[in-house]
Amino acid sequence: MPDVLSLDAIRSLLDSERLVDEIEAGFVLYSGGRVTVPPVGFLHFDNPPGDVHIKYGSVTDDEYWVLKVASGFYENPKLGLSPSDGVILVFSQRTGALELVLHDRCWLTDMRTAAAGAVAARHLAPSCVDQIGVIGTGVQARMQLEMLCSVVEATSAAVWGRNRDKVEAMVEDLSRSEQILAAGLSIRAVASVEELAEHSRVIVTATSARTPVLLADHVQSGTHITAMGSDDDGKQELEAALLGKADRVVADSVAQCSEYGECVHGIEEGSISRSDIVELGAVVANPHLGRTSDDQITVADLTGVAVQDIQIAKMIARARSES
Repeated sequence: MPDVLSLDAIRSLLDSERLVDEIEAGFVLYSGGRVTVPPVGFLHFDNPPGDVHIKYGSVTDDEYWVLKVASGFYENPKLGLSPSDGVILVFSQRTGALELVLHDRCWLTDMRTAAAGAVAARHLAPSCVDQIGVIGTGVQARMQLEMLCSVVEATSAAVWGRNRDKVEAMVEDLSRSEQILAAGLSIRAVASVEELAEHSRVIVTATSARTPVLLADHVQSGTHITAMGSDDDGKQELEAALLGKADRVVADSVAQCSEYGECVHGIEEGSISRSDIVELGAVVANPHLGRTSDDQITVADLTGVAVQDIQIAKMIARARSES
């Protein structure tokens, strides 16, 4: 029987200081053609509302292949339950045997997603950032800001969301975060997206919006935007015209972002073409494909790629074997 690890055990094994580097390496492998990633599986439920994402894949000549199931059922908090759950299955590439079950309750998905935002900012943010802007108030919005502290030197952060009470609660919670305190980051709520965008040179959108929350006219020259909420068909956080305004449009996966995410809206409305999109792994390997001056606008469209699940699952599997 394979070993089954609980969330507490998984948390104790993850080396969060290495995570951004491991996810970055995964993007390079993916864009270099060394990763097999079949199309994402989706299940949608209406009553109660919920989504399930199924992602799986393998790295050529690697030790493992991985399958991940992650769900979000949005009325769960009314029942006193977490909205998210999930499991990652780790199989041997030599025998196909199931070696490890990671019952992570979607925590590893949240961590690798936050790390991807840090990778994007590491390679696309301008050299001088005074303020980071975060649009959204959920778990991922908080984790994105905490992870960004490891790659972006800023003095302040601004938060905006549709629900003012949630914004205030997020600001209060983050003000006690170890990562935020260590970075010396002051955090405040702002009244509008326009106010946030006026002074933020790195902006993260982490919402489930189905109509744009960040418009082209909001964004100043020299801004980097990471949009990571549009991980399913029909979601959209950025106005399509913003992609046309950008000097660089970068995707974690051109194949995925041409089907859903922000890029598909830009393609459909004619703001960009598929040939305008560069993959994040290619930017990491060839920096000249990314930002080349501080006055450019850059956009990273992150939909979540199975190679991220592979990389973080391997970290747990290897840490377990070494312990």
